[in-house]
Amino acid sequence: MLGNVFSPYYAWRRRRAAPNLDPFDHCALNVVLYGRDGKKRWAMTERGRGALHQSADTLRIGPSGLHWDGEALTIDVDELTVPLPSRLRGRIRVHPSAINPQDFVLDGKARHRWWPIAPVARVELDFQNPGLRWSGAGYLDSNRGEEPLEAGFQRWDWSRAALSEGAATLYDATERDGRNSQLALRFARNGEVEQVAPPPRAALPTASVWRVGRGTQCEAGDQARVVQTLEDTPFYVRSVVETRLCGERVESVHESLDLDRFAANWVQMLLPFRMPRKTWD
Repeated sequence: MLGNVFSPYYAWRRRRAAPNLDPFDHCALNVVLYGRDGKKRWAMTERGRGALHQSADTLRIGPSGLHWDGEALTIDVDELTVPLPSRLRGRIRVHPSAINPQDFVLDGKARHRWWPIAPVARVELDFQNPGLRWSGAGYLDSNRGEEPLEAGFQRWDWSRAALSEGAATLYDATERDGRNSQLALRFARNGEVEQVAPPPRAALPTASVWRVGRGTQCEAGDQARVVQTLEDTPFYVRSVVETRLCGERVESVHESLDLDRFAANWVQMLLPFRMPRKTWD
């Protein structure tokens, strides 16, 4: 994250109209591992511009970095977890089936864009701390914007599902002016993308701890259900959702984001517990 959209430190500086505000002074690599036993390891340390190093094919944020060699993206992770400190060290490699060159506007004012760089990919993970090896399906995408997320949106639901011959992604957002913005895309393994009609909205149960609302989209005549809740925070919920898309019964990685909640002062005060800031490396 460059110009970390979820940074409380960045938000506080914007509110104070700090002079010479530098988005690159708020950078972070967010790494989360979910175990079958319910254990989770979370790292999201924010760092300043001095810890950021960029070139055409390499990005480094403190001790961690990403490198593109023309065929795969290698992510070297060296972070500390919170709230209980432990080392998170290892390597992730993302092998795209194809590169999609097209990005998409998410809002009516065209201030927020989303680029599904590799909507279908193979992912390999090899970690020393904790000792873990894994390979499976994955994807790579990128968001960018000209304003804070909370300035453009009230909320959104997003999901991505692997299909037998590709993948499908759904956006369903409420913009700050109340307009509804939807985007439904189907991707082939060769990178071809097709914009399809958004399925009907389907209700999902409100998150149990912080009560963030969530919903998804599902083909008419079928039902969606939450298989597992991975993150339940004051403004964000990440889930595994079973639904029906493109004629297939699938499991989606799903997120619900409440940006009114995120902008609340009480939520901003809680965020440093999950997102410490380090000003040196």
